[in-house]
Amino acid sequence: MTLAKALDADQRADALQQLGAGELDVLVVGGGIVGVGAALDAVTRGLKVGLVEQRDLASGTSSRSSKLVHGGLRYLEMFDFALVKEALEERGLLLTRLAPHLVRPVPFLYPLEHAWERPYVGAGVALYDTMAMTGRYDMGVPKHKHVFRKQLARMAPDIRTDNLHGAIRYYDCQVDDARLVMTIARTAANNGAHVATRTQVTGFLRDGDRVVGVRARDLEGQRDLEIRARVVINAAGVWTDEVQDLVGGKAQLDVDASKGIHVVVPKDRIRSECGFITKTEKSVLFVIPWGQFWIIGTTDTSWDLDLAHPAASKADIDYLLGHVNRLLKDPLDHRDVVGVYAGLRPLLKAVAKQGEGNGGETTKLSREHTVANPVPGLVLVAGGKLTTYRVMARDAVDHAIRDFDAPLPSITDRVPLMGAWGHEARTNQRVALSRASGLEIGRIDHLLGRYGGLVDELLALIHRRPELADPLPGAEHYLRAEVLYAVTHEGARHLDDVLARRTRVSIETFDRGIAAARPAAELMAEALGWDDAQLEDEVDHYLRRVEAERQSQLMPTDQEADEERVKARDIV
Repeated sequence: MTLAKALDADQRADALQQLGAGELDVLVVGGGIVGVGAALDAVTRGLKVGLVEQRDLASGTSSRSSKLVHGGLRYLEMFDFALVKEALEERGLLLTRLAPHLVRPVPFLYPLEHAWERPYVGAGVALYDTMAMTGRYDMGVPKHKHVFRKQLARMAPDIRTDNLHGAIRYYDCQVDDARLVMTIARTAANNGAHVATRTQVTGFLRDGDRVVGVRARDLEGQRDLEIRARVVINAAGVWTDEVQDLVGGKAQLDVDASKGIHVVVPKDRIRSECGFITKTEKSVLFVIPWGQFWIIGTTDTSWDLDLAHPAASKADIDYLLGHVNRLLKDPLDHRDVVGVYAGLRPLLKAVAKQGEGNGGETTKLSREHTVANPVPGLVLVAGGKLTTYRVMARDAVDHAIRDFDAPLPSITDRVPLMGAWGHEARTNQRVALSRASGLEIGRIDHLLGRYGGLVDELLALIHRRPELADPLPGAEHYLRAEVLYAVTHEGARHLDDVLARRTRVSIETFDRGIAAARPAAELMAEALGWDDAQLEDEVDHYLRRVEAERQSQLMPTDQEADEERVKARDIV
């Protein structure tokens, strides 16, 4: 059996105690993909590390992406070859070494509307593959292939081919972004990092001009604490400006929020062996396979309203449906939409020049992300994308510890995430696992794709309590065991954590998880010690959230959509 440290209530309590007990080497603020990546990078260098997140792990942008691990084919048109090569190397590393249980190849078709596009796009995709093959890590996916009109009609019967000159098929990868974040956080904790969610930074501790830690509030225990650290890394994404306001002085980074929305539709509404990618007048349209569904995205519009709960408007949904329907014989409409989610990209504007303002320093490390040092003891990292999180985290930690005595280099390219070890062996043993557990082999495959080698922990839980092998009412593609495991091992504290992030019930069921809410809450209550009043409060909050989201998606403008969405209060 694979033994691993759990993210549970006891771990959180111990983390809070340790955070307030002595000085850390590095404190990371923000539990998104970059924050957890920085915590893992720092702790595996032998440093004493803490991480605080004001809500749940991946509760912001890092659970609301296109869920792709990719090189960024469109950047080739911008001649940003270094960025593409870097991202492709990280794609290969995640797929073949760090997270083979979470990252998987996905075929895409790039439809060709004009004959001249075949040599042009074909050359670009060939370069894309060549960069991946000549990188430092295994490519991990098949090479591209030219597809002609008759082949395209067989591969994608629901695509309109009359005005197309075939397509090019190529591969990228996908991942459940929230599970990736949680798994990195758990890997960091397993290596000694102190991880505390629902812990909000309220101010900074100063010794003269130097930041020496933070003041924070445990939002669940309603108590304040001081956390001292030699250096603080802020990885708060679209909240970067708010953190800079707490520091005071002239801001080093200027981060704008850009809203991107996605819709989820049933798999049987678009018959195709592959996903699709095509350019729009504003960005790129993806149609991405997602189990029994398709994810269609994305938009790219500025957002200056509520950062915690960006809202998708009817105009956003109409935009996506309108563009995807140009490809389809049988158009989609709002009745086909199972789920909708909106996220905010942290986009960097011009940064302060070195020595400007209050004497801070900014280092432009790539087109996609920037690390800044506005005052001694504080490092800011912002920008970037999901695929290159490890590079961003490495750069931030390098910058943070540059004045430490004999700092050790990053080793995260050689640290597999929890669940990677044993994944291949357990996959080979899938038939035996099915027989021993009594679960259908399809269920075993589902668990392997979510937990990898940690599937042993799920099966042990089911062995002790056979009723947990039953499907979750209202979301039968998940097991009851997965809800309980999310609480006992994966840091889930509230119903929303489970239905929106540890699982994807909220976007994979037509009722947005309403039927599953109470059965899931009852399973969580026994592990978290909720009384009847708290259980009812959790269910009520979730139902209100679903209703607020549904109403916001009927509104024609962002302002009206935001007003509807914020009517549902946060549970903490």
